Amino acid sequence: MRISLLVEMVSDALGDRVILGPRTGGMTAGELLDRARRAAAWAHERHGERFCYVGVNSEAVPVALLASSLCGRPFVPLNFRLADDRLRDIAVRVAPAVAVVDEGVADRIGPVEGLEVIERDAFLEVCREHPADLPEEEPSEEIAVLLFTSGTTGEPKGAILRHLNLTSYVVGTVEFLGAGEEEAALVSVPPYHIAGLMSILTSLYAGRRLVYLPVFDPEQWVDLARDEAITQAMVVPTMLGRILDVLEKRGEKLPALRSLSYGGGRMPVSVIERALRDLPEVNFTNAYGLTETSSTVAVLTPEDHRVAAASPDPAVHRRLGSVGRPIPTLELVVRDPATGAEMPPGEVGEICVRGDQVSGEYIGRDDKDADGWFRTRDAGWLDEDGYLYVEGRLDDVIVRGAENMSPGEIEEVLLEHPAVKEAAVVGVPDDEWGEHVGAVVVLHEGASATDEELRQWVRARLRSSRTPQEIEFREELPYNETGKLLRRVIKEELSALAAGGSR
Repeated sequence: MRISLLVEMVSDALGDRVILGPRTGGMTAGELLDRARRAAAWAHERHGERFCYVGVNSEAVPVALLASSLCGRPFVPLNFRLADDRLRDIAVRVAPAVAVVDEGVADRIGPVEGLEVIERDAFLEVCREHPADLPEEEPSEEIAVLLFTSGTTGEPKGAILRHLNLTSYVVGTVEFLGAGEEEAALVSVPPYHIAGLMSILTSLYAGRRLVYLPVFDPEQWVDLARDEAITQAMVVPTMLGRILDVLEKRGEKLPALRSLSYGGGRMPVSVIERALRDLPEVNFTNAYGLTETSSTVAVLTPEDHRVAAASPDPAVHRRLGSVGRPIPTLELVVRDPATGAEMPPGEVGEICVRGDQVSGEYIGRDDKDADGWFRTRDAGWLDEDGYLYVEGRLDDVIVRGAENMSPGEIEEVLLEHPAVKEAAVVGVPDDEWGEHVGAVVVLHEGASATDEELRQWVRARLRSSRTPQEIEFREELPYNETGKLLRRVIKEELSALAAGGSR
């Protein structure tokens, strides 16, 4: 099954339902499919082998995604925020291709052999005017999407997602046309993020209207959610905290909002507790997944949130810091990264997954083993009831002497201090221990705390070896555009300080 078939099914059943854009004057399912077919016919006449998109969120994204499927070319959304030289390097790698770009992006990329560029407004005109003449035969290309990693530690990798990976996830987790006509999903994560792409497919398959925020801004997010009666949205943890700040400042509640999912990074327990308190009518879902797994592999359900938040049992309440239990359509185990042995409950190891939605494949190589298992490179553990706790990347684990420490565990303790708004913990090179614990902290506005006070706070709650040897105070932490903490940057800076260098 190709991803375009999902929308063809919706169009056949509810072609007149508004599926994209505002409630009044938005695009119907039939119109979306028609424009995708016209765009596919236009692309089919070009010589490109791929269909790129370089720009902010807009109605052009789902049109281009579906058009790429209809004409049998992989969809390649690129990060428009990359530096010009890096963006050009990736454009060279994906050529020959057609590329739909925002105004000004073509000048940033420059001429690339085999890359035919069209600005977004001109592309949308093509989608309305070009004849929808496509060959009758089914395209043979199995690759649906290429997503390039951020490349913060080297050349970006091109992750391959096949039609089988994407459709198996959608069909296995979403009820066909299960959404009511009044339902609308707000998409504010960028189009080159797996969550942004899967929001398109899952919402359209459910029959839920898609509303785009071009670039995330908490004030605009709240305005759009209110004005368009948004019922469902997905955010990353840093977004949620900023949205709550705006709602509190304005005294608003967003009565139409029913469901809010979050993922893409570690959610501080204090933030989700605040969200549950401030928005008691909203169903919260924590979704853990990766690009290579076509999005979600584990879910902390709304009921899980409610039970954990209300429970006096520390083991149950702790589940607010978990990512829930694996979804039933795949297999998940935690293994010793060195031996491959399955770890018992409570023991940290590497999270490994297997199933039809799991790609684990990159341009030039397949990282799944002979039995289909994909090693995520994420550290985590399962409790006795099967709830998964993600401790970060394996490379982030701090090794002090013979003791392995989770940065997340120490960060959670720091965040429990009333003065601490954000915290990041890393391993810093140490001649005696190999590594010691370093931390960078952001305080709440108007709050104060000393480094010794915070060290005593951690020491009183965890063993002394987990106490940060140095604590730096800053006005903000470094995040990438999808809200993921750039822990590598902090590690480099603290390591330079420890070695007597300068930033």
